[in-house]
Amino acid sequence: MNRVSNRELQLPAFTPTQGEPTPPDVVRYLRTLNRYKWGILLVVIAVGMLAAMYASSLRPIYRATATVMVEMGKPKVVSSQDIYESLGGSTRDYFLTQFEIVKSRELAERLVRAMQLTKNPEFAPGEQPKSWYADWVPAQFLPAVTPLKPPNEEDLVESVTSQVMGGISLQPIKNTQLFKLSFDSHDPVLAERVPNTLAMIYIVSDLETRGETTRRSMSFLKEQAEELKGKLNESERALQDFREKEKIVVAKGVSVSGAIRQLEELQSSLDEARKKRLDAEALFNQVSVARQGKPAAAMESLPVVQSNPVVARFKEAEAEAERRVSEASKRYGPEHPRMVAAQSDLKAVRDNLHRQASTVVEGVLKDYEIAKANEATLTRALARAKEESQAYNRKEFTLAGLERDVASNRQLYDLFTQRAKETKTGDVPSAIARIIDPAILPKAPYGPNTRNIVGIAMLIALAVAVAIALLLEQMDIKVKTSQELETKLEVKAVGVLPRMQPKLGVPIERMFLEENQSAFAEGIRSIRSDLLLSGIDSGQKVVLLTSSIPSEGKTTVACNLAFAFSQIKKTLLVEADMRRPKIAHVLGGDPRRPGLSELVAGNVPLDECVYAADKSNLWILQSGRIPLNPLELISSHRFSDVMETLKKAFDVIVIDSPPLQLVSDALVLSQYASSVLYVVKADSTPYPLARHGLTQMKRVSEPGLVGLGAVLNQLDIDKANKYYGEYRGYGGSYYRRYGYSSDAGENVTSIESAVTEKKAA
Repeated sequence: MNRVSNRELQLPAFTPTQGEPTPPDVVRYLRTLNRYKWGILLVVIAVGMLAAMYASSLRPIYRATATVMVEMGKPKVVSSQDIYESLGGSTRDYFLTQFEIVKSRELAERLVRAMQLTKNPEFAPGEQPKSWYADWVPAQFLPAVTPLKPPNEEDLVESVTSQVMGGISLQPIKNTQLFKLSFDSHDPVLAERVPNTLAMIYIVSDLETRGETTRRSMSFLKEQAEELKGKLNESERALQDFREKEKIVVAKGVSVSGAIRQLEELQSSLDEARKKRLDAEALFNQVSVARQGKPAAAMESLPVVQSNPVVARFKEAEAEAERRVSEASKRYGPEHPRMVAAQSDLKAVRDNLHRQASTVVEGVLKDYEIAKANEATLTRALARAKEESQAYNRKEFTLAGLERDVASNRQLYDLFTQRAKETKTGDVPSAIARIIDPAILPKAPYGPNTRNIVGIAMLIALAVAVAIALLLEQMDIKVKTSQELETKLEVKAVGVLPRMQPKLGVPIERMFLEENQSAFAEGIRSIRSDLLLSGIDSGQKVVLLTSSIPSEGKTTVACNLAFAFSQIKKTLLVEADMRRPKIAHVLGGDPRRPGLSELVAGNVPLDECVYAADKSNLWILQSGRIPLNPLELISSHRFSDVMETLKKAFDVIVIDSPPLQLVSDALVLSQYASSVLYVVKADSTPYPLARHGLTQMKRVSEPGLVGLGAVLNQLDIDKANKYYGEYRGYGGSYYRRYGYSSDAGENVTSIESAVTEKKAA
């Protein structure tokens, strides 16, 4: 049966675990707020105290309110539609307009001048007011107070007007014509006087405005009436001059109807003449065709000739003469006197017939010429009549325009004259508003509302603090949990080691031996089990430990993991960090003992360089004398030969290498390792830095590397449980509750049995 190689068992790429899905955003936000709750609470309390101090330093504000009614039925200047102003819009628009007038700068300025508020101490310029924090800060820390330069009168009035407008408030009462006019001031007497005075100024100002409007209206109407009167006289004169010039004496309707009748008569006569001309032209054409190259006898066959009654009688006479000639020819000879007389009568009749036919033809020609001449005469007469009618129409148009000007000027003149009389005799203007409830002296201050100020300030501080907390959480790039370790670094989380406080005199590098029932020891066992099961077909295991930067607990993990492996296999701990060696100090060895550098150099045999750790089965190979260039040493062929020798002598080799971001020793050492553990300090190491180191390690790792994993070290279990909620129940009591025993033999048996079963499978 063929065995499966380590390369075939290795997954092509790491996929983060899906056992614990990413918590919802709301849960993460709540955990973030829980993490920063004391800072948020401190900020809110501090801001609340400052807001309370600020509110207590403010001067009391008094408010007095007057109730005013606006009259909707405002009398107009004239009874008809007003020509100079229009209320326009709806009732709501009217009241909104009046409210804006009450709050206008013009009325506020009149109020300031009427009450002489520029001399009131409330608004009079003086020294700069004391800051609200002046009562709590020593005088030597306060800035010097300099007197203000007195402004001129106009600037002072403008400044006081702006302050007065800022203190005025207006509140309409729904479904009524009433509104409440209020004023806020530090002086209760001033707060009472301003609303009443402003309401009276509003009423008086409206009366003055309408009186002035009436006077301007009277002047305007008089000027317009005089001007319109002159225009009316001028238009009447122009109308009369035009009538005299054009000699128009007939009324407009009569003249127009006579011209129309004349045109109709001429048009009717022209139509009849044109018809006669067409008939004569048809006869003329027949005669003309018959006369071209034909004998005179052919003329007698024309319909116009045959229809002539004279020709008809001559035809009858001809027929009678022909009958007598025919009878005489039967009875007498050609020379007989009766025969000669009969033929002479026939010839005379025929001559008369020919002459009469010629006369009829000549009559047709004359009738055609007469019809043509008559048609031409009527056409010219109709054209002259049309020209005369059009000329008269133009005159009528001009006449109508002049008459309209006269009528329009007369109407405007009458209208303005009537309105001038109405304005002169119009109603006396009444007040636009009246005061229903005058403002009274306030007995208690209206503000400031200390509770609202403090509450709003604390709410704003809370919102800002929460936003800052969420922003800090988003900006926090440190790895805090094993889930972040896998998702952000895209590497398998081999184990999680909690932050431990060893007993006095117990080095943390030997904590696996001294406190073997702790959560830290169980975490080391979990890492050991994962490494054993990651490549069960490999007889030799070389585990390399590195980190991004110093002080992440890399050496501590390496020592404790080596102690854990030493309980089940022959294990060697190699100190490859030859720049800052410290294993001899933490494990009680002799710093002067020869180590890795002497072994690679070939100066000392292996037996003198390797020694057993105190109270354990672990063998240790210290760094030895610090070489000039450690990277060249571990990159040499002699180092490769030493590693082959060590693999033959030991089952498991744990290598403690320098941090990856400082030197590249770990990248060179990774070619000898079957597994690499990247140590990340919880809530300290930035994940971009660790991810960069892991990327470098993945890029240079040989195909013989079984696994690349990370260890989350120095995790604060209580903090993680409180803020992240992912490590509940994590601790030594968990294992004791399920009958955990620290007997090394029992653990060895369980792990070896698991490995045996895996191989059999």
